[in-house]
Amino acid sequence: MLRWLLILLGGGLSLVVLVSMLGPFLISPRPLPDLAPAADLALPESRFLTLPHEGTDGLEIHYLERKGDSAEGPVLVLLHGFTFNAFTWDPMMGMLDGPRQILAYDQVPYGLSAKPVRGEWSGPNPFTQTAAVAHLFALLDAKGVEQAILVGNSSGATLALKAALNRPERVSGLVLINPWVYVDRPSVPALITHWPQVQRLNLLLARRLGGSGTLLDLSYHDPAQITDERRALTTLHTRMHHWDLAWGELFVRAMASPVHISDHLAHIRQPALVIIGEEDRVVSPEDSRRAAGTLPNATLVAVPECGHVPQEECPEAVSVAINRWLDIR
Repeated sequence: MLRWLLILLGGGLSLVVLVSMLGPFLISPRPLPDLAPAADLALPESRFLTLPHEGTDGLEIHYLERKGDSAEGPVLVLLHGFTFNAFTWDPMMGMLDGPRQILAYDQVPYGLSAKPVRGEWSGPNPFTQTAAVAHLFALLDAKGVEQAILVGNSSGATLALKAALNRPERVSGLVLINPWVYVDRPSVPALITHWPQVQRLNLLLARRLGGSGTLLDLSYHDPAQITDERRALTTLHTRMHHWDLAWGELFVRAMASPVHISDHLAHIRQPALVIIGEEDRVVSPEDSRRAAGTLPNATLVAVPECGHVPQEECPEAVSVAINRWLDIR
């Protein structure tokens, strides 16, 4: 009896191993059908420009802009978080005081910005943290912006912090909204990310996560406030050619890219405003308070009854906090 149990157990384990090794190959690597180019999906306020990226013919970036006289003060550049896009800022863009210029753009490969897929670049990977910083400053250069205040939500705040460390002379201030700083995210050796099974599984994850509103619901304290229009704007990328393949590439790259920005907060000297949604279920409010306490020159504002994307859920409170901070800088 024991012998047969061991045989059955061994067979069961072999089956599990076989399924785990071969199962991912059932996930089709072909792009999703019946999708459109970015130009066909653009809204009236949409703008596009092409940024240089080594090893490509350039990457097309989608952005929104409120024009103003940049001489009146630094330009505000708004940086969305993971899975979101530039439209996350549209509820509050008109609430920010003054004639200053405001830019919000879709980071690659979010929103209507470029969706590069494997074989379309021969230089540096366009999905790295280094590439995201380079794209930000290339955008500033293209728009003739010498110095900016970076306003980032979640991983957009991480990007803002990295940019401030890399080019401090170009960043005059930071607004960090529920910043994604103390991230307990496991990373894996880059070699493993090249396994075809891992790439197929990341493609499946990208399709499931990018094609649903799961993170949007999680990001609101009160999901009942999410309108159909807001859901459509958040998932606008799902109507664009190759979005799933590009997101899959992004997810694969993220697996091998640990986040260490918390190690460098004490070196950031720019004045900073940290805004916390007190009901954030994505980034612990205590983590955001810790980040504010570590930054050498930070002001903290807490927004009650608001979740991870207060620029959408509580735009008036966020705008008031930013306007007051800008007035006293």
